[in-house]
Amino acid sequence: MKSLAALIQPEIEEMIRAGQWGELRQTLHELPAADVAEVFSELDAADAAVAFRFLYRDDAGEVFAYLEPETQEKLIAKLGDEGSRRVIEAMSTDDRARLLDELPYTVAQRLIQSLDPQERQATLAILGYPPESVGRLMTPDYVAVRAAWTVEQALAHLRKHGRDAETINVVYITDEQGKLIDDIRIRQLLLADPDARLESFRDSNFVALTADQDQEEAVRLMSRYDRVALPVVDSRGKLLGIVTHDDVADVAQAEATEDMQLMGGVAALEEAYIDTGHVEMYRKRAIWLAALFLGQTITIVVLGSFQDQLERAKVLVFFLPLVISCGGNSGSQAATLITRALSLGEVGPADWLRIVKKELITALLLSVSLATLGMGVVWAFTSMGHPHTEFRASLAAIVAGAIMLVVTWGTTVGSLLPLALKRLGLDPATASTPLVATLMDASGTLIYLAIAIVVLSGRMM
Repeated sequence: MKSLAALIQPEIEEMIRAGQWGELRQTLHELPAADVAEVFSELDAADAAVAFRFLYRDDAGEVFAYLEPETQEKLIAKLGDEGSRRVIEAMSTDDRARLLDELPYTVAQRLIQSLDPQERQATLAILGYPPESVGRLMTPDYVAVRAAWTVEQALAHLRKHGRDAETINVVYITDEQGKLIDDIRIRQLLLADPDARLESFRDSNFVALTADQDQEEAVRLMSRYDRVALPVVDSRGKLLGIVTHDDVADVAQAEATEDMQLMGGVAALEEAYIDTGHVEMYRKRAIWLAALFLGQTITIVVLGSFQDQLERAKVLVFFLPLVISCGGNSGSQAATLITRALSLGEVGPADWLRIVKKELITALLLSVSLATLGMGVVWAFTSMGHPHTEFRASLAAIVAGAIMLVVTWGTTVGSLLPLALKRLGLDPATASTPLVATLMDASGTLIYLAIAIVVLSGRMM
């Protein structure tokens, strides 16, 4: 089914060719900004620049924020400095900072210098924070009131200044020095006695972020407290700006995408999958594949060390994939669960002992079930006319014992690896499924063959 943007695009192109500028402006104004951005992404850069000039100022800023960085850069080149300045000044401060951060340095500096002094100061303030910090995500466009004001005074202030705010769902109470002392929902103001003073609503029970915190913390707190916006303060508690739910949703999507890619054994992509070039895709995937390939050489070394034993008991090779796959699969499951729990803030590195206890009990239950299945497979295999049926019971015991140990070991490694990476300040998602599987191939092979030597020593070996 075609999207709205795909359906309207031919009509937009026809208006541009026919010079129907009034109809073009009205049509674009009635469309959602995200759909207009999609249309512009498919237009020729020259046509997109022409159409852009007919957008209302506020619409232009919102549409521009939805465009991909590459499309934004092309439009800037076509619009020229003056046209670009008007569009960029119409954007919210946080969206503008994000755009300038993506553009080439020389282009960004030229646009920053062209901004209105007040807009330039606000933009540079945000750009001064570390790339992945809350400071880069916040907007200074909020409404603040004083505790001594009445409800009527607060609403009058809101009518005057609320138009430029990112959101008016929450109003912030600050003192004379700009320090945040509380927040209040707009619903409370609308339903309150106009003569009531705002200090009567104060409970000082608010949640705030600091500008130097990681953006993932904004995602966690926004979800935990079910807020549409969170205030951002400095080390002294002074209100600097706010972070809104739409910005946090973008961060959450980007973080989830990066984690999924890392857990699949792929370095995080900077662009959308379909827009990533072949060389870049090769680079992102080849590094991990090469590392995992080299990691598998450990398995070769282990097998080489048991070459003589395997020559005398070749039947053991048949069940090797069965055993090591149990370890890789159980370890990958544990790594995935712990990585996700870490990203949601459900657990932390300090909870390692609780996690190990929980996973060991789970591993015990899983290993008994899988070991029972393994014994059944051995029994069925040796009943189909294969040799060494006289060692059927021993083989079944080896496979079952190896599965129990490998599953327990794999689950433990898979649960602790993300915690260790988090403690070291690395992304827990690096404990990817392929990485855990590679580790378990080598260690699982060693466990299996070691048990086989102990059990079959003096008989088959």
